[in-house]
Amino acid sequence: MSLRLNNTAPDFTADTTKGTINFHEWIGDGWAMLFSHPKDFTPVCTTELGYMARIEPEFTKRNCKIIGLSVDPVESHLKWEKDIEETQGAAVNYPMIGDPTLAVAKLYDMLPAEEGDSCDGRTAATNQTVRSVFVVGPDKKIKLQLTYPMTTGRNFNEILRVLDSLQLTSVHKVATPANWQNGDDVIIAGSVSDEEAKEKYPEGWKAPKPYLRIVAQPK
Repeated sequence: MSLRLNNTAPDFTADTTKGTINFHEWIGDGWAMLFSHPKDFTPVCTTELGYMARIEPEFTKRNCKIIGLSVDPVESHLKWEKDIEETQGAAVNYPMIGDPTLAVAKLYDMLPAEEGDSCDGRTAATNQTVRSVFVVGPDKKIKLQLTYPMTTGRNFNEILRVLDSLQLTSVHKVATPANWQNGDDVIIAGSVSDEEAKEKYPEGWKAPKPYLRIVAQPK
């Protein structure tokens, strides 16, 4: 199944380092970020999991749970977590999904259906497409989807920036421009007529072009 933005995030039940979860129930009425890894004890992923352990409070502030996935059993994840804490200086407190049958990786279109049903004998290279990030909204729909190569560590500060934008634009009829940071000016959405915009922004807006209407970020 090919996944696109605004598709419902596939639901699943899986074992994790924090016990068995049902994904949609686990998300609840907030936001969630699922990020995946091709293999345990891989160097780039070790740094990513450690960094996420350090900045998890930033996601919590945004009512966003985080959950990892790696194509290995939970028992292996628990051993890996010890290495992560030792080398990265932070303990992983969020759940890590065990996916030894590749079921979740396939469900999220990170591996083809014909890739078998076991992690045994597989390497990080054969699982290299399991390097994705999915941000899921309270409506259980996919709001962001990114896939990174194995040799490039993910920029989770960018994920936080996008999350801020997603949460802002889900409440207000605005869009965020290139390189926007929380608190910067925003753009009135194209779906908003000038008449509606005048009611919302009686003090007006900057418009270098009629289609480019710039206002202060709504509170």
